[in-house]
Amino acid sequence: YQYLKGYKEKKDLDRFSFASGRVQGTEKECLDCLMEFCGRSDPSWTELSNFTHFLNFQLMRCEESVFCSHLVLQELRGF
Repeated sequence: YQYLKGYKEKKDLDRFSFASGRVQGTEKECLDCLMEFCGRSDPSWTELSNFTHFLNFQLMRCEESVFCSHLVLQELRGF
């Protein structure tokens, strides 16, 4: 939700990293955001669950990647 909210608000996600334990928004806002980005017009709970698990996995891998580190950001802007 933190990434999707930042993307929606046009924040610089290259300089953003997930903050565990930091609660943002309400449950309704989170669900509305997930439904907006999941790509289905009327998703089931299973589809939302699959979407969030996949997105979480991809974002964790991205944050762990050397290619998405602050060192690369300084040298290769926009990479």
